[in-house]
Amino acid sequence: MRLPPAVWSIVQAQLLWLRPGIGIKRWLLLLLAGATLLGLGLAYLAIDVYRSVPLPPAAGALTLRFIPLLGRAALFGLIGLAFMLVAVAQVQRTLLAPFVRPGEDIAGAVSAHRRRGRGPKIVVIGGGTGLSTLLRGLKAHTSNLTAIVTVADDGGSSGRLRQSLGVLPPGDFRNCIAALADDEALTTQLFQYRFGGSQDVGGHSFGNLFITAMAEVTGSFERALVESSRVLSIRGRVLPSTLHDVTLIGELALAGEAVSRVEGESRITLAEGAIKRVSLQPDQVPAYPAAIKALLEADLIALGPGSLYTSLLPNLLVADLAAAIAASRALKVYVCNTATQPGETEGYSVLDHVLAIERHTRPALFPVVLANRLQTGELLPRLKWVAVDPPLNGARRLVLADLADADRPWRHDAQKTAAALMALLSQVEAGRSQPIGPQ
Repeated sequence: MRLPPAVWSIVQAQLLWLRPGIGIKRWLLLLLAGATLLGLGLAYLAIDVYRSVPLPPAAGALTLRFIPLLGRAALFGLIGLAFMLVAVAQVQRTLLAPFVRPGEDIAGAVSAHRRRGRGPKIVVIGGGTGLSTLLRGLKAHTSNLTAIVTVADDGGSSGRLRQSLGVLPPGDFRNCIAALADDEALTTQLFQYRFGGSQDVGGHSFGNLFITAMAEVTGSFERALVESSRVLSIRGRVLPSTLHDVTLIGELALAGEAVSRVEGESRITLAEGAIKRVSLQPDQVPAYPAAIKALLEADLIALGPGSLYTSLLPNLLVADLAAAIAASRALKVYVCNTATQPGETEGYSVLDHVLAIERHTRPALFPVVLANRLQTGELLPRLKWVAVDPPLNGARRLVLADLADADRPWRHDAQKTAAALMALLSQVEAGRSQPIGPQ
């Protein structure tokens, strides 16, 4: 006998709760055991009444005596099972409705949530759009995500809020929170909305004002990040590299080997000359303790993608963070940019990026380098593909994969890059050392 399509869809939806790893079967068995015992008790009571109370002849049809005993048991069992399925479906729909998007399969959502909760501990370090892009891809694989964000930004809306209110620059934190939000499309649109005009809130993004207001309400910037993340139900954490007010200093080489000193992250890329070195002022600032703890507990630490000198290195210049990365037993991967960046890395190859990081930190701090292999598509003016060097050396492993966004190849594709990192982590956990692409 074929069930009607509507009934069959209900049965299929309920069978999803029996998938491994969802953590619900044990409670369904307990519910079934309780219902069985309750039914057994009611059955004993019904049998006692049936045997002790005389019934009129017309009651024979009501007691279904004309059906064999096994047939009656099967009939009542099927009716009871149908009642239980409908009841469980309605209870779970009522209880979980506030937490599931309209039209989303509840069992599938719970299963995915449980799977992500058991995912690896991943820490991503950086700033700018590169960091938020990678987080957007990784959140599909794990909820144990930590973003460590630079606090050296001093341009645009973040710079104005930093200067006028003395808060840490909220811009990169805003991007990361929006990327990790459960309802990313709406949150991103809201957080990235910029007010018009040239005075007061003109030019500020709503997300920057939201985080700044939350800092005023909660009394601290770090508490503001926690509460903002809770309000938006993000999958992971967003942490500052340090809570101290720092300024990024750049040393630029001019023609004739003259060196100029430029203060401020937003001014470095606009100044003439090639960047030789960057530093923090003050230079000895303590790292945010939660960031150190996350690095030491991580299974995977990824640096980048992002602006080499103004988004990535400011984090590594916090000495405690660099030391924690070196001490961590995690897989450490540097995700190199797909294209060069005017004012920062013009003419750089993959090896040039790696050597710049090691000049500021220590050799082979990130022993695995993940770079883009498929260099196709049209880049923006002044951008060039980052040249891929031969295998770097024995201390560094170069892994090539298709990482570029098909529509904007100067940026990384969130899903491709996340998949490449997860494949690397799986290989390490499986004890293999083969790269996922040609070296």
